[in-house]
Amino acid sequence: MPEPTTEPTPAAAATTTPTTPGPLRASRRGFLLGAGAVGAGLVAAGSGATTASAAPDRTPARSRARQGGYVWLAGDHHLHSRYSNDAMYRIDDQAVRAIDGGLDWIVITDHGNAAFAAHSIAPQREDILAARERHGEDLLLFNGLEWNIPGAEHTTFMMAPGAGEPRALQELVDRYDALVVDARDGTPENEALALAALKHIAATVRSGRLADALVLPNHPARKGIDSPAELRAWQDAAPDVVIGFEGAPGHQAAGLPAPGMARGRGLYDGGPGQYSFPGYPAESYRTWGGFDWMTATVGGVWDSLLSEGRRWWITTTSDGHQGCGDWVKNPVDPLDQTGYDKIPYNEDGDTFQTTGVYPPPVGAGRPVAEYSSFPPGAYNKTWVGAENFSHRAVMDAMRAGRMWVCFGDLVAGLDVQLGVKGRGGHRRRATLGGELVVATGTEVELTVTVDLADGVNHAGLLPELARVDLIRGRVTGPSADPDALYAPGTRVAHSWDTSGRSGSVTLTHSFVAEHDGYVRLRGTDGKRSQPGYLGADVDPAGPAQDVLGGVNPWDDLWFYTNPIFLRVRG
Repeated sequence: MPEPTTEPTPAAAATTTPTTPGPLRASRRGFLLGAGAVGAGLVAAGSGATTASAAPDRTPARSRARQGGYVWLAGDHHLHSRYSNDAMYRIDDQAVRAIDGGLDWIVITDHGNAAFAAHSIAPQREDILAARERHGEDLLLFNGLEWNIPGAEHTTFMMAPGAGEPRALQELVDRYDALVVDARDGTPENEALALAALKHIAATVRSGRLADALVLPNHPARKGIDSPAELRAWQDAAPDVVIGFEGAPGHQAAGLPAPGMARGRGLYDGGPGQYSFPGYPAESYRTWGGFDWMTATVGGVWDSLLSEGRRWWITTTSDGHQGCGDWVKNPVDPLDQTGYDKIPYNEDGDTFQTTGVYPPPVGAGRPVAEYSSFPPGAYNKTWVGAENFSHRAVMDAMRAGRMWVCFGDLVAGLDVQLGVKGRGGHRRRATLGGELVVATGTEVELTVTVDLADGVNHAGLLPELARVDLIRGRVTGPSADPDALYAPGTRVAHSWDTSGRSGSVTLTHSFVAEHDGYVRLRGTDGKRSQPGYLGADVDPAGPAQDVLGGVNPWDDLWFYTNPIFLRVRG
């Protein structure tokens, strides 16, 4: 593959934002991230980004002007608490951190394992309810699980609030978590168990025992064990439950050069194993501009799913894990979580394995060190277009695909509409996740309104959007090959130069509808690029493959939208 066209940015130190214990300092309506410039001196050198002193707007999203008829809420569906064997924060701490990071909704997704199944669900439930009561005005808090789906990788299991949550969680872990029932290997039997589990989740919702549930595979290409056929089979088994995957992983701070962890962004720094899909290339085990290869490749796996007409959506998360320095009885390397769950944390010899929980390190004189994730909302945000500020509205928006994802607050807002050209305010329109139906030969117009960044991000930098790309693909129906990797008809169709602009910009592009298809968008600060994996004719200036320990994530910012479909009648 071609080398990146720009050199990696000089090293920058990781930034940390320890949680402040005690009562929430102020209502979110009045909260300003006074530490918005935290780390600016560490990351600005060599970045070329503009620094600014103004703090970002932390007004609740539901209080902002509605865009396209929806209120856009920022969230994170992949966060861990002290009920995970490799994370330490209390659920309430994560809620406070999320609010401070500008988020409106989060999902607690602690790891499924034997200790969690045996000990954690009841006390975790109490902490969830307490955090909802305390922060409900400012934050929609969901419970879920980072579920070890049989025969494959991790997935987010996300539940709508209700009395059925603890029972549904217990059933899923006891019967279908790969680490509990010894079903991790990618065997046909374990893959069949995954489908049975998804059907069980769907049946639990249909029966009313659980108000609603969603499943999204996390970091899908990291180990290569989520094959294309499995992704398709999961959605076929439970189409209202499996709605897409984590298009851009968390753990982005892992890529910070030394003295950071100097690993791969997203911890994508391994290679294929025994059960990895043999069709995945070596490049798939690295991120590209911080995004999973399946998403970042124009005409790649994501587009192959969309080209079938699948409603397959992308998200981004922080995958928030934190490690501690000296709170454990026996010191271990704070960058290596291995063995934490077996180390006694008190004089009675209790461990995570025997209790399913860690004692809270925050506020007890124990230092908290950032692991490989930026704080929730600091770098990764998934924006959903909701009808209102409620748990069900967020899940409905996610299922509908009204979502776009962003790194480092590159842009402040997006409104994307596809409509019939020339019909004024009465023209038919569709937005993200929707479908526009027109007659063959109709001229359609894409209208994109971008609210450019007007305040500094978590690193103390004012992001500058350099370019927006329009990607078009054809919808050709179900593939004859369930392991199809590519969509040959997809490519970058148009680009807009947005450098030097400020405020709000409107971009338009017209074309004649001749076949079923879809459009999606991608935007960048333009600092790292190279021809796409499938060549410059498909993607002339896509995200660059990330260099292990050689890329400052703050100097490589992108946003991606979910698609709008176009159906053409003869």
